[in-house]
Amino acid sequence: MSNDRRRIAILGGSFNPVHIGHLILADYARVNCDFDEVWLMLSPLNPLKADNSELLPDDIRLDMLRLALNDSPGLSECDIELTMPRPSYTVDTLRELSRRYPDVDFTLLIGADNFAEFDRWKDTDEILRLASVTVYPRPGYPMPDGSVPGITPLDAPMIEISSTDIRHSVSGDRLVAHMLPVPVYRYIVSNNLYR
Repeated sequence: MSNDRRRIAILGGSFNPVHIGHLILADYARVNCDFDEVWLMLSPLNPLKADNSELLPDDIRLDMLRLALNDSPGLSECDIELTMPRPSYTVDTLRELSRRYPDVDFTLLIGADNFAEFDRWKDTDEILRLASVTVYPRPGYPMPDGSVPGITPLDAPMIEISSTDIRHSVSGDRLVAHMLPVPVYRYIVSNNLYR
């Protein structure tokens, strides 16, 4: 009997803005972990991040995400959290995804920085029942050793680009074109964002 279930990884983030590091990581995980797809899921606001003063409106960040993924086979945007109650908790999102896509095995793709505070997430036991977790390296954070069932380390390249640095560089008139997909860079410039 063949297994017809699809394997989809979820890379969540505020994507404020989405940058090439996100795309490189998503595609690396897709290829090296044999995911059928990676969905970049736009989050309205991380409940563990108190400061949202620099967060652009959801529709603008979603526009940039769609532009970034336009020619990226196997990578798609996911806006499910924009339709759900806020604050947005991963466990609630996974419940809804499991309801909508019962034929999919989901994996959360999270950075070691987020994994370091995974115990602060809401209902972690339920999260691990609904999805597996794959952890990618982040500067200055330890990786899991692979001994916990459902949590897998991914030996991905460490890409030191951050959306925060990009926003500050744009506001300071410093060059950011090399860190962004071309359509996203053009969108930021033409709409005078982050200034």
